[in-house]
Amino acid sequence: MPDEQMAGTGSVPASPGGAPATPAAPPVPVPPVAPAPPVPPRPLDPIDRSIMRLLQADGRASIRSVAEQVHVSRANAYARINRLIDDGVIRGFTARVNHERAGQGASAYITLKIVQNSWRTVREKLRELPGAAHIALVSGDFDVLLLVHTADNRTLRELVLTRLQSIPEVLSTRTLLVFEETDLLDPGPAAGPALAED
Repeated sequence: MPDEQMAGTGSVPASPGGAPATPAAPPVPVPPVAPAPPVPPRPLDPIDRSIMRLLQADGRASIRSVAEQVHVSRANAYARINRLIDDGVIRGFTARVNHERAGQGASAYITLKIVQNSWRTVREKLRELPGAAHIALVSGDFDVLLLVHTADNRTLRELVLTRLQSIPEVLSTRTLLVFEETDLLDPGPAAGPALAED
């Protein structure tokens, strides 16, 4: 019988050696692996907290400087800082910016009332705002507290009226201008390489 006539007859195709091929077994479903439970944070001792305060005030502090100020060895300080990073206690090292000198002369806290259960959507839209510095979901008379830095009051007005109030999930806003602010962790002049060994 020609090959063309054999197609679709329902017979089991032959293997290269001439014997009928064994049909492939259906795949065995693999049960999903449950995610590992989150590791509880390790408790911080007074030395850990002192190291955190020092690095918050000056993220460029050297290991030697940190070790001397908290009265531990450099190896101990290095291990503690790495553990704080690995545990997610320290999330990173950033520059502390003087916004006025950086051309952002207007700052404001903006309170928002939003549609119920829309926090995640609103948060992602607020992240895209130019000058947004801090976003918090809070309790009380409003739902969200937003800190922004802009070039001037006109830019701030446009941000509120054009960008914020056009977000469908935002029901109302209130703007609180910042006249003066004091950074309680301001270390003064920057110094030293970031976490250098010496």
